[in-house]
Amino acid sequence: MRTLRAGIVDDEEPARARVRDLLQAFDDVDVVFEASEGRGAVEHIRREHPALLFLDIQMPELDGFGVLEALSADERPRGIIFVTAYDAYAIRAFDVNAIDYLLKPYSAERFGSALNRARERLADPASAPYDIEGLLRAVAARNAGAERLAVKTQEGVRFIGASEIDWLQADGNYTVIHSGTATLRTREALTAFEERLSPHGFIRVHRSVVINADRIFRLEPWTHGEYVIVLRNGTKLNSSRAYAEQIRRLIEGG
Repeated sequence: MRTLRAGIVDDEEPARARVRDLLQAFDDVDVVFEASEGRGAVEHIRREHPALLFLDIQMPELDGFGVLEALSADERPRGIIFVTAYDAYAIRAFDVNAIDYLLKPYSAERFGSALNRARERLADPASAPYDIEGLLRAVAARNAGAERLAVKTQEGVRFIGASEIDWLQADGNYTVIHSGTATLRTREALTAFEERLSPHGFIRVHRSVVINADRIFRLEPWTHGEYVIVLRNGTKLNSSRAYAEQIRRLIEGG
């Protein structure tokens, strides 16, 4: 049986451990390196020449797309399985470009099906290559057009990019915008922000909460279709049954 040389790239050790543990069930895959950041991943890929790569999208400094941009076409692994906490635009791009992806949190069955598709692709030398260049162009265009919000506060007008926002919370007639450790309070309805930000991967999970889904790290089942949503910065928020469909789409990658 031919052994597939694989690399795992993710800035979070538990996420790398999840991939590593699941791969133990497959005798034909050999993990030849792990990397916790993008620049180190580029060097590992150039040195180890993996056929298969599990690549996280959201990483500080150099993200998954940046890793691919840093590599030449000949250096890029033929088998790529992207791993993402959620990026609706990127997932559509994956579908168009026939690239496999895993949406965190994913099941062992979902992992196995993604691996099987990559394995089939690698076993067929005549298979059409991934349109990585097309994906990178699409992502660059999306990032260039990311919304920049003008937020009116008591101190004046503050400009903030959609990608800087972690989550938004309704507070009576106001909306509180959470960005890292900073907060902005503005007299504008949460619904108005939801409409403007939904094309950029924001979802409503509660009557008073809209989340940047790229910031979601883990979903913890609670009761009756509700979840505790853990963000990458450790913030915990509760979803409500009224928005169970959004959570379902998040889990299934729809």
